[in-house]
Amino acid sequence: MPEGPEIRLAADRVAKVLVGNEITDAYFAPPRLRRFARKLKGSVVTSIDTRGKAMLTRFDSGLTLYSHNQLYGVWYTATRENPPETGRSLRVALHTRSHSALLYSASDIEMLNDRQIEEHPFLNRIGPDILDDLITASDVAARLNDAVFSGRSVGSLYLDQSFMAGVGNYLRSEILFTARVHPTNKPAALDRAACNRLARASLNVSRRSYKTHGVTVSRALAKALRGQGLSFQQHRFWVFRREGLPCHICGTPIEKITLSSRGLYYCPTCQVRCRPV
Repeated sequence: MPEGPEIRLAADRVAKVLVGNEITDAYFAPPRLRRFARKLKGSVVTSIDTRGKAMLTRFDSGLTLYSHNQLYGVWYTATRENPPETGRSLRVALHTRSHSALLYSASDIEMLNDRQIEEHPFLNRIGPDILDDLITASDVAARLNDAVFSGRSVGSLYLDQSFMAGVGNYLRSEILFTARVHPTNKPAALDRAACNRLARASLNVSRRSYKTHGVTVSRALAKALRGQGLSFQQHRFWVFRREGLPCHICGTPIEKITLSSRGLYYCPTCQVRCRPV
């Protein structure tokens, strides 16, 4: 499933072809949404923003297209004359005079007004967006120390969208490794230094992934690994999907466990287990 950085990058691509432009034609595959194709015609896209893994495409008519890619959804952009060649199922198409933004294979799609956005069950439930520029490490640390979250293992907490929205499976492993925190530790068991490391890593790793289109290791390490001939998938992560390979820091083989029904990768030497609390 795409995580916060990937959804924000998709929003950036869509914004380039839609924001400030008039919708000349629209298409919705779900029957319950087809009436909105006529309503959107002639409206202007005012902004596109993200809330965790959801994208909100806003129109000057007061309507907002809510979309969540879930496992298989993907946005494409193209010129009107050159639509993408794909076997995916087209769910939404928004056309300007020159370009198209096309959503394929997604099932969680809604058209909402401002009141419905405020009442939306998913948007109401999620926590702060991990890529929100206004969120600080102090804010994340405060949430880690909140009684609602502090008694849970960080390995499960970082998949809970009510804690921080936009973090998924690869960011979870990469954040915990960068902070040197064992996945079974609970925030309540961390000393202040470890809690602050985790808070900073939560933001730094997520923002780095967004800026680099998916690379979470340091710039210097990425450059060195590319120099060794490693592919993008081979050099982008510290630990994720690197089970059995040596840790980039200490050389210990990376291990994999299952937490919250998902595979989690960590270094047993760099990430120290705290005493249970």
